[in-house]
Amino acid sequence: MKPRVSIIMGSTSDLPVMEKAAKLLDEFEVPFEIHALSAHRTPEEVEKFAKNAKQRGIEVIIAAAGMAAHLPGVIAAMTPLPVIGVPIKASLDGMDALLAIAQMPPGIPVATVAINGAMNAGILAIQIMANGDETIATKMEAYKESLKSKIVKANEELKTIEFKFKTN
Repeated sequence: MKPRVSIIMGSTSDLPVMEKAAKLLDEFEVPFEIHALSAHRTPEEVEKFAKNAKQRGIEVIIAAAGMAAHLPGVIAAMTPLPVIGVPIKASLDGMDALLAIAQMPPGIPVATVAINGAMNAGILAIQIMANGDETIATKMEAYKESLKSKIVKANEELKTIEFKFKTN
């Protein structure tokens, strides 16, 4: 089994957040790999990874980083693949990471999800891949439908809750 998605994080301390993307990819049966790489501590390894990812069969990269959060942008600068950035709440409530990832210069985009939004990063990676993979597209459609049914069920449950001035 060859990975189609790479989950990259600046440190293994990011794993509790990034597990959400990994679990979602697992649920969708999309092969993936996980690596810890640092734009500041292992720049040569980051460059080697980014420049070789496409040739290895990687289709989408999910890159997480906190604080200065240069990792997603550095990877995006060195690969033609789509990069999804996950800002990690490490300091300043994650706002520093969010801004560092979202404010990329023209020509070097990084799709950026919410702070600690690894699950949405996984969903976005799957949606990107679904454009060329009917099996994944069908699974994504079923997943989206399941989200809808959860809300319908929640509204049915809300109907049973009584308050003196509740009108529905």
